[in-house]
Amino acid sequence: MKRFIEPNELARDSRFIRQDNAMATVLASMPDDVDAIVAAFEQFSPMIEESVRGTAAQELFEAYGPAFTLVVLNEPLDPDSAAATMRLILRMHGIFVGELQALEGAARSLWDFPDAPWEFKMNMARQCWDEGRHVQIFEKLLEHLGGHVGMFPESTFLFEAACSDDPAMRVAGVNRGLEGLACDVFRDMIRYAEKTGDEVMQQAVDYVLADEITHVRFGSEWVKEFTKGDPEHLQKTQDFRREVDKQFSFGGSRSDREDAAIPIAWEDRKEAGFSEEELQDLASVSAEGPSKETLTQAAQILRERFHAKRNGEGARS
Repeated sequence: MKRFIEPNELARDSRFIRQDNAMATVLASMPDDVDAIVAAFEQFSPMIEESVRGTAAQELFEAYGPAFTLVVLNEPLDPDSAAATMRLILRMHGIFVGELQALEGAARSLWDFPDAPWEFKMNMARQCWDEGRHVQIFEKLLEHLGGHVGMFPESTFLFEAACSDDPAMRVAGVNRGLEGLACDVFRDMIRYAEKTGDEVMQQAVDYVLADEITHVRFGSEWVKEFTKGDPEHLQKTQDFRREVDKQFSFGGSRSDREDAAIPIAWEDRKEAGFSEEELQDLASVSAEGPSKETLTQAAQILRERFHAKRNGEGARS
């Protein structure tokens, strides 16, 4: 079996539609400037439309134009908001795909590093077992909400951002980055389930969150072990983790800012081995993106221009 595979080599059946990763990464480097964000998303509009064509996300594109990406990332899930059910199913589908890629990430960590300590291999095998169960849980939750696998496109952004050929960086990216993001998202999903009275979602996600905390702890412990006695290696690993966290913050949508769509799960991360200093650093890194006000204004402009263009085309025809 090949080691260190590329993201496009991840095997999928015919239900899955692969999406370009560009829009998942662009927000991390966007300035706090409405015009710049509008220009970037207008440029990507044809690519965004093509990536959702024939999927359930096409409904969101028709409602918001290219701004639907900003709305999905920037606005908190609110059961009373427009397209709330579709947005919830979209997030649940994204979580399902994320768990699938987390399974692949842990499995690759087990296979890619044959000389790693036995205890590391056992931890990764345990994580694979957990992730396989999580994939099943979120497929059931997706069906519980009225969705199904493959109704939205899949981006390999998470696998691509987290997988390194260095074992310390691998666990920093997969376990502390990807699994840390899962802690934040799942804590937010539990709050949503409590708000809507969905006890099935609340209990299922709570069970999964307990596993995620363990997986992050694996990363916390093995980063220290793999870089023991090598402060330069540790610093490179920390820098890599910061870059992954910046990408996963989606321009500040996942952050410790008061207006964050997904707040950092501070206490869960502390339980998983994040120090107070690391959490403060994460809060600083994740807050570097455009403000929510800027993104909201950009989304409104993009939506108005999109519908004006569509209406104008309709009138000419």
